[in-house]
Amino acid sequence: MENDAVGPRQPRAAAAKTCAWQQADLSLILGGREMRRIALLALVAGLFAPLIATPAHAQATRTWVSGVGDDANPCSRTAPCKTFPGAISKTAAGGEINCLDSAGFGVVTITKAISIYCEGVVGGILAAGSSGVIVNAAATDHIVLRGLDIDGAGTGIKGVNILQAASVVIEHCYIRNFNSAGGVGVFVNPLNFNSMLMIRDSVISHNGTAADGAGISINTNGGSSRGLLNNTAIHKNFVGVTVQGSSNVQINNSTISENLGTGLALSGAAAARIGRSVIVNNLGAATSGNVLSYLDNQINGNAPDTTPATAGGYH
Repeated sequence: MENDAVGPRQPRAAAAKTCAWQQADLSLILGGREMRRIALLALVAGLFAPLIATPAHAQATRTWVSGVGDDANPCSRTAPCKTFPGAISKTAAGGEINCLDSAGFGVVTITKAISIYCEGVVGGILAAGSSGVIVNAAATDHIVLRGLDIDGAGTGIKGVNILQAASVVIEHCYIRNFNSAGGVGVFVNPLNFNSMLMIRDSVISHNGTAADGAGISINTNGGSSRGLLNNTAIHKNFVGVTVQGSSNVQINNSTISENLGTGLALSGAAAARIGRSVIVNNLGAATSGNVLSYLDNQINGNAPDTTPATAGGYH
């Protein structure tokens, strides 16, 4: 009777053990799957974490360049970039680039409203075989270049080449040695109407080696140009200033001297007015074309001297 009482328990115990083993195996299987799922999720999260955690840097309204900078930097004052192209890509439209020290910062193409200020230091652009600054912005964009030394090293094409912009202001700049075929210090040939160039307190010298070369050339390419030159020295170029197309230029308090050709040469419907300026010692004529004078200029030592018509305008 005792054996009979014990006997039926053995199958039940074996079944219980089998069930426990099966549950353990199932737990191991499920646990393994869960661990693989967690590992997979961790791997995916690791792959995408840099993209989620590192948003793109917003463009700054003011950036900085330095001769000891690095274009991989954010172009802040404490972590400046090394070149103008590196900084302009991190500068918001309408912002400005400042120079921390004197250095060469590379040729640059400007496609948006921007100001480049290098006051108190020398912002160098060496443009051998190329153009120093190309401006091809929107017809509503305003550009300012201040405190730059733009050097074509004898083979440069154009110091500042303006293709389109609402206005370009060049202040306290030295633009020189653009002597390739057709070399020009400042070349304006805009697509848009009423494009404005202002050059103030600058020196434009030793540019151009043939008749199509000049210190400053202002023309139109389907649009119209206006120019204001004030307190600027334009000397030892092939032609001092050329004005063509429907351009209209005002020259005040400036010197046009020692150029190999004409000092101030106009053609077509272009017009220019000069006041309180000096046109001397050019190897060609002082002026040609529709040049008007406020009768307070010095014109002598040219070959030949000319007598522009009276501009009027005094009230």
